[in-house]
Amino acid sequence: MGKRSSSLLLAVALLSLSTASARKCELQGLWRNELGSNMTLSALDDAGAFVGSYHTAVAATNKRILVSPLKGVQQHPSAKGPVTFGFTVQWQFAGSITVFVGQCFVDRGGKETLETTWLLREEVASRRDSWKATRIGTNVFTRLK
Repeated sequence: MGKRSSSLLLAVALLSLSTASARKCELQGLWRNELGSNMTLSALDDAGAFVGSYHTAVAATNKRILVSPLKGVQQHPSAKGPVTFGFTVQWQFAGSITVFVGQCFVDRGGKETLETTWLLREEVASRRDSWKATRIGTNVFTRLK
């Protein structure tokens, strides 16, 4: 293989690598986490805000699980770099609320994942029980569509 062919092959490889890594994640769409919970996110408005719905596959309640609304924001849409975001889920079937923060990653193959950390606060009968009212966890969401 000649010097020119090698240079061309290297240039094509670098271009395809930079195109995949430069692809910006879009939050809008349907996502599922490793526990089977589904989340639908709307398109961003001009300020980076979005709304959606969350259908959890897990809950610490005997009540019927209902789809619950969420509201969130990502860093300003014109910002350079990876997408960071946060959103709140107002559970419709329990006396609790969850806040998520995270970042979207796009791998070399173009697969998007949302890496999140969450805090869930449930209502308790008294201030004395406040110590047991907050849980923390992580979820990884992958795009369904």
